[in-house]
Amino acid sequence: MDLKQIKTLLEDTFNKELTEGKKRHIVFWYDDDGEFKEDIDALDLENAKILKLSQNNYFFVKYHLEKADTESNYLIYAPFGKPNPRENYLLDILKYSMEFSTDKATFIMRDLNISDDSLKSTFRKYIKFFNNKDRYKIFKGYEIERYTEEIVDVAVLSALCRLPYPDFDEVLRVLLMEEDLENNKHLEAIEKFGRLDVLWKLVDKYYGYSDNEPTLEKLAIFMLVTNVAYCLSGELPDTWRKYVSSRKADCVVFLSNFMNHSLYSAAYDRLANSMEGKLKVQEYINKWEIEDYINCDTFKAFDEAIIRKLKEQLLSDIGEFERYRDVIQNRRTKHWYNFFKSEYECIYWAIELFDCWKDVSQDIRQYTPLEFIKKYTEQYYKLDTAYRKFYTSFDRLQNKELLMELKEKVENIYANGYLNTLSIKWSDSLETLNGNWTIPGMIMQKDFYNAYIKPFKNRKERVFVIISDALRYEVAREFCDILNKERKGSTEIEYMQGCIPSSTRLGMASLLPHKSITIDEDYKVCVDGISSEGTDNRNKILNNYSQESIAVQFVDVIDMKRDDMRKTFGGKELIYIYHNTIDARGDNSKTEREVFDAVEEAFKELMLLINNLVNNVTATNIIITADHGFIYKRGNLMESDKISKGSIEDAYENRRFVLSTNALELDGTLTFDMEYLLGPDTSLKYISPRGVNRFKVQGTGANYVHGGTSLQEILIPVIKFKNDRSKDSKNEVTKVDVKLTSITRKITNTISYLEFFQTEKIEDKRVPLRLKVYFVDEDGNRISNENIIIADSKSENYQDRSFREKFVLKNRKYDKTKKYYLIMEDEEETVEKIYDKIPFIIDIAISDDFGF
Repeated sequence: MDLKQIKTLLEDTFNKELTEGKKRHIVFWYDDDGEFKEDIDALDLENAKILKLSQNNYFFVKYHLEKADTESNYLIYAPFGKPNPRENYLLDILKYSMEFSTDKATFIMRDLNISDDSLKSTFRKYIKFFNNKDRYKIFKGYEIERYTEEIVDVAVLSALCRLPYPDFDEVLRVLLMEEDLENNKHLEAIEKFGRLDVLWKLVDKYYGYSDNEPTLEKLAIFMLVTNVAYCLSGELPDTWRKYVSSRKADCVVFLSNFMNHSLYSAAYDRLANSMEGKLKVQEYINKWEIEDYINCDTFKAFDEAIIRKLKEQLLSDIGEFERYRDVIQNRRTKHWYNFFKSEYECIYWAIELFDCWKDVSQDIRQYTPLEFIKKYTEQYYKLDTAYRKFYTSFDRLQNKELLMELKEKVENIYANGYLNTLSIKWSDSLETLNGNWTIPGMIMQKDFYNAYIKPFKNRKERVFVIISDALRYEVAREFCDILNKERKGSTEIEYMQGCIPSSTRLGMASLLPHKSITIDEDYKVCVDGISSEGTDNRNKILNNYSQESIAVQFVDVIDMKRDDMRKTFGGKELIYIYHNTIDARGDNSKTEREVFDAVEEAFKELMLLINNLVNNVTATNIIITADHGFIYKRGNLMESDKISKGSIEDAYENRRFVLSTNALELDGTLTFDMEYLLGPDTSLKYISPRGVNRFKVQGTGANYVHGGTSLQEILIPVIKFKNDRSKDSKNEVTKVDVKLTSITRKITNTISYLEFFQTEKIEDKRVPLRLKVYFVDEDGNRISNENIIIADSKSENYQDRSFREKFVLKNRKYDKTKKYYLIMEDEEETVEKIYDKIPFIIDIAISDDFGF
């Protein structure tokens, strides 16, 4: 800096506005090396006088400034460094004056209002950093209130990593998030404009990592292994011990917040995956039992091993189903669960199917038809649900080969065990009806209108009827639960004996009001002489019973705006809405494999429809039912699954039935009169294969069928939903409550266990609650690991609804006079996320890693 530049800077300083009641500017210039002592006489300032300070004229200068001239601006030039406060006889004047320096660090400190000269050396080491305006702007924007050497170091590192606030944890996270740890742009910036030695010094201080040749890869391995050491119950490999930090708590908390943060988790996954192979994690896992690493989620290899071992045990018929459920329940709160969600769900539903079959296989014997129906609706249907859910998850697997053997066992137990056994026993039971399709004690599908709809008409109440094609009973049970937990109102499910054939034509006709149902020579179905095919004809049939009725298709209604919907349904008291997603997909050879996915889509569509009806046209009474059910099994059909019937004249043929006026005697079939539906004048007979066999029919697509007499085909669900608009909370859907039950509100160790309790079981209108739980300080900074609590227990048992969570605090000094908080955060909420905020005192006498 030359004298001209100095003159400009000084004059700008003296021209600054006077503040705080000052009458003039006094500026001290301590020229440490006396660099300008020969030039000072040549310095001519327009708006200030100059006094040269020496070691011998302190009192003269003091007298001159305080007595001789108290009005003029003065520059006090000293060709030496600033004295210590005790030796500075002008200290009282200096305190209300300004300092000037040609030293860059001094300029920076003055601009940042830093008066602590001991920090000058700290700022000098970062001159290259501050030479860039953008970096300087970021640093200054942090608005740091109190400066120390470490705070400056962290702020510089944070600015070089382009962080919005100074935080060393975030610096480290940004460095480890880079895909290429060796060619890391942020690390290069620190090396060029900051100090690598400072970075590694701080890493050592806060995380215990020290190395003669430190690298980010070594640091990553160090922290990951430390995390494994924290959660592993088994013996840590000897080759890993050198990587375990002396500051385990800080490493554990850092990685917990890294892997569980929505913005960082993908980067964590990439980092952990890249280090997993280097550490040969899989080799060591094979030497441990599941219980040794049940709480470990550092690497995805732990989940892969658990999935593999659960599969092997299920294939080995060990049958420890409750233990398997506990393992999966534990993994649901772990980091990699969502990555392997389909695998875990496959195993879970296989467990449910095997466990249920264990009981059902002992229970199935010869019952009356009504007894069988009661058994099915109370227990047997669960096997159909488990089978469907298994394949829904299996079809989502990226690597199906992993669970292929399990799939084959599921298929064998379901098709050859359950489905075959139940259907044969059920067929035997149906033979006791002697050809009369009437089961005493059952509401018939043909009586649907009189039994369920007419009472609304008599009370002059509007009712909506949603008919979902092929919504079989077990599917409807699940949808009933969904509806019950998503809408305020009462929901219950009943069932009817479906018509035979269990086909769309007869099922749809039976659900309409009618005096008579007929089947003409072309096997077309008519209601009161009107074809029941198509929406227009169904409108005609409905209007014969009520002019205030309408039939519409789901696809025409679902995208209607509120005004259009109100116009369509205005003045209508009976509304039939036809929905076809399951059958449309299943009854097509090209898409029948997708029928279980279609079920999931149907749930969403039906829920959307009901919400629209309630919200747009204030629907109160809604009935959801079906025309028929279905059978579906994924495995290839064997020849033994098919029955040859030969050529039949004057017959309507299907894979699951034949309608004919001819008397037929076919081995392995059941025969019923159609009088139950068509009246005494009919000679039409219904013939269906016993069990779940099919007739041999040309063409593809035999895995999904309906038309027969199986329970899955003929048991018709009736869901009755009544919307509740009252202020009464009785039918309100609410999440269960979770309370902290630990009595103490004081933490005295870096590792602490806290107890939580789900106050009520999941049932009816009480739905699950998923919480993130962690500790923060008064400023909201996280100081602990994060735990997940999934409160979804349906158990009456107190212990089954209790949670014991392990919390690890950062290894730092805690002030027992300050408040710290346990945060319980509802993951599903977007606005009011804080479920509970509980104050704690942290009083840890000696900060250490006790408990590890």
